[in-house]
Parts: sequence; structure tokens; C-alpha cells
Amino acid sequence: MRKMSGSGKRLLLVDDDRLILATMTEGLRSERYDVDAFGDTEEAINAIELNRYDLAILDMRMPRMSGVELARCIKTRCDLPFIFLSAYSERETVASALAEGALGYAIKPIDLPQMVPTIEAALARANDLRALTEAKSQLQTALTLGRKTSTAVGILMERNGLGYEEAFQALRSAARAKGIKMEDLSSQMVDALGMLNTLVPHRGRH
Repeated sequence: MRKMSGSGKRLLLVDDDRLILATMTEGLRSERYDVDAFGDTEEAINAIELNRYDLAILDMRMPRMSGVELARCIKTRCDLPFIFLSAYSERETVASALAEGALGYAIKPIDLPQMVPTIEAALARANDLRALTEAKSQLQTALTLGRKTSTAVGILMERNGLGYEEAFQALRSAARAKGIKMEDLSSQMVDALGMLNTLVPHRGRH
């Protein structure tokens, strides 16, 4: 038995050509994709605001709003990956599509057996990009917490006349006593000092 590709992934399909829209919708649904199809860009934008999609498939040239303009509109609203459809295969057209952040590009007339791998590749790439973004966010959080811990240790050293190791151990002991992570206590200390400095501005020597 052939394994269906879509596995329930939800797709947004936008094309002003009703025949292509109907044909692609039927074909993709037969591949077990959940497809919402629109011939009007405004309706597509409304759908994006009301629903969650895994991938958008956008015709590049439409009368009221081009696929590129629609992609830009989507990017201001949500993190929805997209690929473009076009009857044109010129290098400039493909380059402009990729420059907008498209994860794929399909040439009309659409051949469904070739379209499915394009969709699956775009979905996989989107997952990779999300994982990379999350990893960067976690790294930035770790770096920020590390800086705040160092700052908190410095605060204890300056205010209590302690050495680095003494201040570090004091901070760790205080965190354990409060039952919280050392990073969280450090963050609280740094934030509290920042607030205090805004209330009582530091005055330099005259």
C-alpha cells in the first residue's frame, strides 16, 4: 500500500486561476494534505488570521495583489513558510522569489508527482529553520543569564568586599536557600539594581 505524503499537513493554496486551483486542491487532497484554497488574496489573508497552516503555496502573478506582495503581507502577520507557483522560469523571477524567503518554486503547468516532493522539501526546510531559530534563542537566553550571573557576582563583590569565589558561593547558597535557580536570583538582583538606579540616579564626584 502506498504511503500518503501529506499526513494531514495543512496547506494554504492561493491562485486566481480557478482551474489550476481546483485541480491542485483535488490532487493535494488525494495525497492526504488538508488544503484551504482561495482565488482571492483578501480571503486568503483573512484565513491566515483565523487558522494555522504548515505551508502557503502562492501564485506569483495575480491581479489584485501579487504573490510576492501577499508573501510580504503574510510575513508581517505570522511565521508561515511559503513556496511560489509561476508560469515563468526566468532566472530573475526565480531569484526574486528566493529573495523574498520562498522555500520552493514550482513551474506551471503543475505536475503533481513533482509538486509533492517540492512541498515535502519545503516543510522539512521550514522545520529546520524553526529548530535553528529556537536554538539561537536558547543560546541568547543562556548568554544573557550568564552575563546576569556575572553581574550579580560583581554586585556582591563590590557591596560586601568579597572575592570572586566568595561572592559566587554566596550567590549560589542564597539561591539554594530560596529554592530557585542561581540564574533566576541573579536576574532578580540585576533587575532590582537597575530599578534602584532609575529611582536614585548615580551622582558622580564634583
